[in-house]
Amino acid sequence: MNAPTRLLIHGAGGRMGQALLRLCAQRDDCRVVAAVSARSPSQRVVDGVPHFAAAELGGAPDFDVAIDFSLPAGFDAILAACLARGAALVSGTTGLSEAQHAALDTAGARIGVLWSANFSLGVALLEDLVERAAAALPGWDCDIIEMHHSRKQDAPSGTALALGAAAQREGAQPRYASIRAGDIVGEHLVQFTAAGERLELAHRAGSRDIFAGGAIHAALALAGRPPGLHRLRDLL
Repeated sequence: MNAPTRLLIHGAGGRMGQALLRLCAQRDDCRVVAAVSARSPSQRVVDGVPHFAAAELGGAPDFDVAIDFSLPAGFDAILAACLARGAALVSGTTGLSEAQHAALDTAGARIGVLWSANFSLGVALLEDLVERAAAALPGWDCDIIEMHHSRKQDAPSGTALALGAAAQREGAQPRYASIRAGDIVGEHLVQFTAAGERLELAHRAGSRDIFAGGAIHAALALAGRPPGLHRLRDLL
């Protein structure tokens, strides 16, 4: 039996970080060796998992893959840590700058890298459908409406921008609308409209567990692979 994949969870104090810790604890094929949060932890070890502040990242034990759901301000540090240790990086942090995305592309020459705005299998399929619809419906209006919980900071969401990029690849010019309300996990509607008709492609998430589970799946699939840039759809 292969040894469990060693994971570092970066952004462990957030909602996604907590879901990742909970789901990993239920699996035998991975082991969280470090949970890193922006603030100093109130407990150093929780359920057998060592916890670190972001400033202590350099003192974390060795890991095979880092799963990052943090904020742009903390992204550079985890990417540097992965490069220094030769570990792969799976990131769902949104709101990254152009320079940070460029740094990810460069890192792909040295380590395995996967960045995705959304780790749902359904959204991976939705992106493909949007690209096909934009190709088949030239000249139609394209609007993307996304809804998330009131605490989400970036708008449009990273998933909305990724769906928009898929539409743009086939010539559409997407427009965006964002709603921040209550505890909505995530909803995305891509609408193509012409005179007298409208096509709607939608995805609604009912639980963050689908994103956390997808990120864990990606991390396990990425472990041990040669350096390179990967897409979620290629690992499913």
